[in-house]
Amino acid sequence: SPSPVLALPSNRMVSVEEIRRAQRAEGPATVLAIGTATPTNAVDQSTYPDYYFRITNSAHKTELKEKFKRI
Repeated sequence: SPSPVLALPSNRMVSVEEIRRAQRAEGPATVLAIGTATPTNAVDQSTYPDYYFRITNSAHKTELKEKFKRI
C-alpha cells in the first residue's frame, strides 16, 4: 500500500514538529526481526586480506597485501 502523504494547502508553513509527527507511526509497532545471523560466506576479518587477494588472483602483489592488512 502507498505511504500516506501529508496534504497541506500550499500557502501554509509546516513546522518541523508536524513533519516529524507525520513521519512516525502511531499506535503499537512490531519489530519483525533483529538477529545476528552469520552468513554462510562470512570471512574472518583477520584472514580477509589473504582471502581477497586469493580470489582476485592478486596474491603476487605482496606490498599491496601488507598495506591492506594494516588498514
